[in-house]
Amino acid sequence: MSEPSATRTAAELRALMARAVREVRETNPLAPSITNTVTQNFVANAQLAVGGSAAMVYLPDEGECVAAMGGALYINLGTLLPIYEQSIPRTARALSAAGKPWVLDPVGVGIGSLRTQLIQTVRDDKPTILRGNASEIIAVAELWGLDSAAASGADGPRGVDTTDSVDAAERAAVAIARFTGGAVAVSGATDLVTDGTSVARLAGGSPLMTCITGSGCSLGGVASVYACVADPFVTALTATAAYNLAGARAAERCTGPGSFQVAFLDALYQLTPEDVAEAPLQLTVL
Repeated sequence: MSEPSATRTAAELRALMARAVREVRETNPLAPSITNTVTQNFVANAQLAVGGSAAMVYLPDEGECVAAMGGALYINLGTLLPIYEQSIPRTARALSAAGKPWVLDPVGVGIGSLRTQLIQTVRDDKPTILRGNASEIIAVAELWGLDSAAASGADGPRGVDTTDSVDAAERAAVAIARFTGGAVAVSGATDLVTDGTSVARLAGGSPLMTCITGSGCSLGGVASVYACVADPFVTALTATAAYNLAGARAAERCTGPGSFQVAFLDALYQLTPEDVAEAPLQLTVL
């Protein structure tokens, strides 16, 4: 098991990030998904681009099956189907029983009763990594009763697009990470990643990432690939750094959102362990 993050310097974390990128390329780990039907293709292609293997499922027994097969699993609540009332709790329980890491993207938390119910249900089978925008992270902390004071930083309703700043979500993110024992990644102009003990801020990316569907969803899918080979904090850092680098490089090559998506997948594919290890990262120990 890895050392607690408080004992790891930025240099040590960078070395672990590079190792995660290298191990994924070498081992091609399977990281199945129950994910947004709008973005399944992009999620799968992003997972393949970083060196992982993808499988998309949605039935309860399939979720339980791939929970045992894969090294980690990704659950995204973007487009819910009635069957998910069974699929997501059963898959989360199977992952918990097997001790497998999993990534949760609570897309649109606060929209509708089923979405709220599902996020509340998986509270007991804790996700290893929670990834979302600032508003989603604040909403989950409130829903789980972890940080009611986080509401003081909220600017508006919850939904797919954030209405809150990344800094406003720091307290909620730290509270969730301490509760789960894993990591939380908050996406924004400057991303925040925490394990409840340390907080990292990672700059980069491109405004064009907000002009395509699935940049956040596919980040969660890529995080699940790295979760197959690394601890939660290193996983979230590696996935976020890779995305920021790929986004910045793709923006230099494209002419608009359509070509950006293609260039982005190419950039993910071309990233080296050294590239990711050298990504901008500011670390603070709490």
